[in-house]
Amino acid sequence: MTDVSQNEDAMIDAGNDAETLLKNEVFNKTVDGLVQSTFQGFVNTAPEQTEEREKAYHHYRALVDIMHTLTQRVQVRDQILTKADEDVGEINDNSGE
Repeated sequence: MTDVSQNEDAMIDAGNDAETLLKNEVFNKTVDGLVQSTFQGFVNTAPEQTEEREKAYHHYRALVDIMHTLTQRVQVRDQILTKADEDVGEINDNSGE
């Protein structure tokens, strides 16, 4: 592994953990079930039930935010690792001068 700061190392670990969750079938089925149930709760409310509709909407948004955050952590990890690999490549290229 290349030299990365402690902060980057923590972000790499967070990305690894996030990827594990995103690839976990039970996790994905659970989130999907929650999304489906929230959507059903939303569409089964009458238009005048604004409080219930807003609650369902906010619940849905929270689930989407969780999934986006996990995906973003994986992307950040990948960017850090790509940059670290590029830095090592530049060092190796310059060492032959």
